[in-house]
Amino acid sequence: MALLEVRDLHVHYGAIHALHGISLTVEQGQIVTLIGANGAGKSTTLRTISGLLRPTRGTIYFDGKPIVGMPPHQIVRMGLVQAPEGRGIFSNLTVAENLDLGAFTRTDRAAVAADRERALDLFPRLRERLKQMAGTLSGGEQQMLAIARAMLARPRLLLLDEPSLGLAPQVVQTIFKIIREINAAGTTILLVEQNAHMALSVAHHGYVLEVGEIKLSDSARRLESNDEVRKAYLGVG
Repeated sequence: MALLEVRDLHVHYGAIHALHGISLTVEQGQIVTLIGANGAGKSTTLRTISGLLRPTRGTIYFDGKPIVGMPPHQIVRMGLVQAPEGRGIFSNLTVAENLDLGAFTRTDRAAVAADRERALDLFPRLRERLKQMAGTLSGGEQQMLAIARAMLARPRLLLLDEPSLGLAPQVVQTIFKIIREINAAGTTILLVEQNAHMALSVAHHGYVLEVGEIKLSDSARRLESNDEVRKAYLGVG
């Protein structure tokens, strides 16, 4: 049984039909990526999975349980956690306070403290800046904080929305190295990313979205060598 299964998902923004019957699966232990141009429906898909948007039709199963209509905080408690596009950090709180908010659904204080240490081991720069206001961090550090905060919720499935957006190439390399490490430690990941080359380099499976529909679905390796994908998204050919 897939950890996440999305079937025939339709989403409207008023009169705009944003998603046209999307279906996808994420198996336990995988990194699955959604790639596509701006406006293809990638972020809408993640927001619907995490409960922030209500679909007009379709079903979403997490660990075999239907979650459409469930409040977002309950979905987080189940282990499905999103690090949003634009990072969504609280600028007027410290790094430490932002991390504390990641664990707001948890009562297991000793385990939270251990998970906080693991997150800071992944992102040593954050350890140096725990008392610093989050709004004064660089863009790359803010992205690290957004992912670390999500890890404090102890996700079984981590939704990452455009983690490389606006970051320098060297920082992007660091972020994707850490994404690999998080996955290797046992967290399944659904990744939305405009940098198709980086996304496919870390993913096991990929879906190509175009105007609210899935046009291609294949292993990441095969998508990397697909002529259509290379021309449209990898700048090759």
